[in-house]
Amino acid sequence: MKTQYLNAPKRLIIPLILLVSIVWPKLDYASTGDRPNLVIAAEKTVNSVVHIKTIMLQKSNVYAYFYDSQGNLYRKGQNPNYYVATGSGVILTKDGYIVTNNHVVAGAYEIYVTLNDKRNFKAKIIGRDPATDLAVIKIESDDLQFTEFGNSDAVHIGEWVLAVGNPFNLTSTVTAGIVSAKARDLHLVGPQHNSAIASYIQTDAAVNSGNSGGALVNEQGKLIGINAAIASNTGSYTGYSFAIPSNIVKKVVGDLIQYGKVKRAFLGVQLSELNEEIADYLKMDKIEGVFIANVISNGAAYRSGIKSRDVILEIDGLPVNSTSELVERLGQYQPGETIMVRTWRNGAKRDFSVKLDSDNQQ
Repeated sequence: MKTQYLNAPKRLIIPLILLVSIVWPKLDYASTGDRPNLVIAAEKTVNSVVHIKTIMLQKSNVYAYFYDSQGNLYRKGQNPNYYVATGSGVILTKDGYIVTNNHVVAGAYEIYVTLNDKRNFKAKIIGRDPATDLAVIKIESDDLQFTEFGNSDAVHIGEWVLAVGNPFNLTSTVTAGIVSAKARDLHLVGPQHNSAIASYIQTDAAVNSGNSGGALVNEQGKLIGINAAIASNTGSYTGYSFAIPSNIVKKVVGDLIQYGKVKRAFLGVQLSELNEEIADYLKMDKIEGVFIANVISNGAAYRSGIKSRDVILEIDGLPVNSTSELVERLGQYQPGETIMVRTWRNGAKRDFSVKLDSDNQQ
């Protein structure tokens, strides 16, 4: 092909050069399909991701002993030790509400926020939710650039994403990767949090210490997750990072701002992963959905007619294929809301209208 161009008639060379000079500057990565154009997403996000410094108060086991005027020995209280921890956060409103991880601010004596434009603020905690590892803090301002929520349910495996945060105190750092899995259950939260959300977006965007609480955004710069953890034997990034889905974040943040705590909705079932053996026993055409091991008496599912050994296929028209995915979906609803649940029973699909319970009904 190169030889043919070189041997082409001269009258064709000049028009060809002119055509290339006009078209080439207009080609970009997004239009060619070779690579995504993440510049706009980075520009939208970098100014709404903040650096968080927390002053932690840690009591030591060192005591001071004194003699009083009568010669009696007594012990004076613990001597406090202070240490500094850092993390990231995402501005959600122009008037200063910021979401971060609970583990970034839990136990903080003082919290300081630095914006990308170098402005500094002292922050206060609005609310924390250890079960989802999310927290909301607030700074006083009314002119802040913020990141809009995206729909984490619409995220696709293989989609390009950006992780924005402050790893190793390197402020305003952007890394890119793809979504490598969804609804990943990491068992990061202890068994005492039986209502915890354990469904994470897995990416291969580099995340390290200090990225906690930072943004995971799509190509449009919309927030699809809050970076929370990495899978590592070294303590540093080794290939995979995990983010809390934005639809969960949006619900938890709304509750913390409005109520100071999270109100959780309950379906009233005990779940189990569906496997080939159970699917064969139930005479299912394929392995899909989540198996109901038990229905809690007088719970939401029980009242609607759902039974033990049903298989939940969909919640409000969206398929669910793992317990973590189902719990994530339910975590987006408020107690008292009504959802449509599609199940498999006795060779047929059935639909149920279920009014969700609140935590104090369990």
